[in-house]
Formats: sequence, C-alpha cells, structure tokens
Amino acid sequence: MRRSIRLKKFITAYFIIFTLLLLGCRVYATGTAGYNIEDSREEVTNLEKDIPFSFGVTVDTSNDEGTLAGTLQMLLVITVISIAPSIVVMMTSFTRIIVVFHFLRTALGTQSTPPNNVLIGLALFLTLFIMTPTIDRINQEGIKPLQEGTVTQEEGLKACMQPLRDFMFQNVETEDVNFFLEMARIENVEELQDIPNAVLIPSFMLGELRKSFIIGFLIYIPFIIIDMVVASTLMAMGMMMLPPTTISMPFKILLFVMADGWNLVIGQLVKSFHY
Repeated sequence: MRRSIRLKKFITAYFIIFTLLLLGCRVYATGTAGYNIEDSREEVTNLEKDIPFSFGVTVDTSNDEGTLAGTLQMLLVITVISIAPSIVVMMTSFTRIIVVFHFLRTALGTQSTPPNNVLIGLALFLTLFIMTPTIDRINQEGIKPLQEGTVTQEEGLKACMQPLRDFMFQNVETEDVNFFLEMARIENVEELQDIPNAVLIPSFMLGELRKSFIIGFLIYIPFIIIDMVVASTLMAMGMMMLPPTTISMPFKILLFVMADGWNLVIGQLVKSFHY
C-alpha cells in the first residue's frame, strides 16, 4: 500500500516537472523568435559609443617597427637584470673591498662582528662611490644616446661597455692579460681594443684577488704580533689552560680603534683604485 502511494507521488511530481519544462521552453522560443544578430551587434556598438572610457590596455615598445623589436627589448632588459649581480661582482671594485673586509674581521677575531649584511652593504656603497665617474660616463655616452634614438642598440651597448673596459684596463695587471691571452691562443694584439671581454674580465678578477690577498696579509701582521705577545706572556705566567685569543681580542680591538683603523683601511682601499 505504501509503495503504491509513493509510486503515485513520484509519477505526479514527474509530470509536473515535465510540464514546467515544456512551458519554459515555449516561453524562451517565443521571446527569441524575433531576435536578430545584426540588431544585437548594433546595440553593442551603440553601447560602446555611450561608454566614456575604455578598459583596453595597449603596450607598445617597438616604436612602430613591429612586435619583434619590442620582444627583443624586453628580453634584453630581463637579461641585464638577471646578470646585474655578476656585473657588479666581476667588473667593479666590489671583489677587492669585500675580500679585504673579511680578512680584517678574521684578523680581529670577532667572528661575526660586523655581520655579513653590514660588510656587504658597506662594500656596495664604497663600490658606488668608486664607480661614480664610470657610471656617469655610461649614462652620458651610452644610455642617453640610446634613449634619444641617435645610436643603434649595438652601438649603445658598446658605448656602455667602454667605460667599464677603461676602468678594468686601469686596474688590471699586464701579466694577467698575457696569461689569459696565451690560454685563449690569441696573438698579434697591438691595441687594447683588440683584447676581448672574455680575456679582460677574468684577468681583472685574478688581479683583484691577488691584490686583496696582499692587503689582507698586511692587515694580519700587527694582529699576529699581538697574538704572539699575549701567548708568550700567558706561557711565562704558567696560564696554559687560558686561550690566548680570549685575552688578545680586546687588545686587538683597542689597537684598531686607537689607530682609527676603519678610516685607514677604507681610505687606502679607495686610493688603491685608478679611476
């Protein structure tokens, strides 16, 4: 009995839903019978005319020369941004400065004081100070003519590279250049312009490492003397269990402060560059 009642309810609900669907389809067909595609297009056009502004965004970096130029420009910008840290490290004074700072911190025995962030930040600002004339030349000789369109991109890149090459030539050692020229089997180099960047950049880096290690050795000498004096004194007093570095570090810091060590180190570092 209950199953027959449920079956009757299901059949009744089914017919009601089916009837509603038929009525809905008929109303939709009646409403769209007079629909015209051309009329809808005219309505959309009129609507666009009534809107006082547009949501479209257009980016044009090709200067009416086609989309390929714009794509190449974006690729060039992304490439420069990605290799910018390498440019700062390899072709500027940053390498010599940061290596000397690490030698100084190790010689003082302060381990992590000053921290790496402070040393890197100071090295970056000193690099900016030393490279300011070179940066100004790059801006005047390369970037501005390229922005004004008076030179091509290839000529602009060469003009931007030339001040960096001049800076490296002023600070590179002849023996390092000859070493890499021999390794690259490049002969008959009569002018500096004939030396490729693939030879000049590693030669400059090798010279910077050599000079920074020489400066680091000279910085170590007075602090080693203090360590030796303290160690000898402790042994003479029979205090062999006391680490000499614990006693010598305050004396080394005192000597560095009294001699105005930061001014001496930074001043000699800046003067060691020819720019």
